[in-house]
Amino acid sequence: MNTHEIAMHIQTHKAPAVLATLIEVEGHSYRKPGAVMLFFEGGTIGSLSPGCLESDLQLRTSGIWERGLPEIVEYNMLSPDDLSWGETVGCGGKIKVVLEPVQGELYKLLVQVSDRLARGENLVLFREAVEKGFAYKLEPDTSLSQNKNRLKLSPSAKENLATGHFMAAPAELTAFHTSFVPKPRLVIFGGGRDVVPIAELADNVGFRVAVADWREGSLHNKFPRAEQVICSPMEVVQRLGVAQEDYVLICSHQLGRDRQFLESVIPLAPLYIGIIGSKVRISLLLEELEAPASLHAPVGLPIGGEGPEEIAVSIIAEIIQIRRAGSRELPKGVESIEGSRNIFGSGAEQADGRVQGFTEIVAGGLTRERRA
Repeated sequence: MNTHEIAMHIQTHKAPAVLATLIEVEGHSYRKPGAVMLFFEGGTIGSLSPGCLESDLQLRTSGIWERGLPEIVEYNMLSPDDLSWGETVGCGGKIKVVLEPVQGELYKLLVQVSDRLARGENLVLFREAVEKGFAYKLEPDTSLSQNKNRLKLSPSAKENLATGHFMAAPAELTAFHTSFVPKPRLVIFGGGRDVVPIAELADNVGFRVAVADWREGSLHNKFPRAEQVICSPMEVVQRLGVAQEDYVLICSHQLGRDRQFLESVIPLAPLYIGIIGSKVRISLLLEELEAPASLHAPVGLPIGGEGPEEIAVSIIAEIIQIRRAGSRELPKGVESIEGSRNIFGSGAEQADGRVQGFTEIVAGGLTRERRA
């Protein structure tokens, strides 16, 4: 999720913005309920689809900002009739999205969210319908159960949504929430040139990056967006405050110093410890040490990568796999999310055999010319 970036943008930009939240899914969807996206003049943050919905949502944002009221919109992609949008698309599901103007109480709370995320807090922003909008409540995240993650829609709301009406949200939507979590952190020990694509890719997929090395010249101008620390291997843990929720990568290519850092980090039990190197080198590095379940050595998914860029892809892919699974013992190659390896449009045919296409979302199901 891009909640951290969204909150930071709202804190630093006072221009009009609209927050889109995916609240319900029937069938297949590119994103799951709870996914959020921010629309603002000149750009967006996040996504709700592979690109087939965003243009239509963007067209609605100016009106929502001017009215100052949230709305719900439904997109039905289950129908075999794909003529309404002029082409077949690959989502094949029915989704409902809430669009909220970021103003008033919502704006104030999202600014507060940004400050609290910077302190490492996990937060939940609750909405409850009132007469002309939502009542908002911001609380620490206490790991809500899956049942609480589901929306509570009244029978009349379901009926109206089924016919594809646009509506002001409070009349039909009882409650929903958005989770805000700080960016996870990847701590890299070693600042060689082969680390540059790893740090860049980690930053691009939503990690905070910290790079530590004992060599003064190793970090300069290589990692402009990363936190940088120059110190001995034994000092890294204290200087960076390495903790259980961190991901750690060891790649200084100096056996003795890698060993010193590894010995200092194992007792902290971070979510992930990866070691770059050959099996022989790793065997020497781990000699007389008890390898934790979170250790991945050699590091990376087995994609046959060659060169720094491809190896970076295999490493970050493995870290993402661990992050999404929420498990420290996920075997290599095991997928926790069905279809997560399928590039858009390359997955298996839908179970009901239907063509994947859009249908119109206005009352009566009438078609119209695509506007994007």
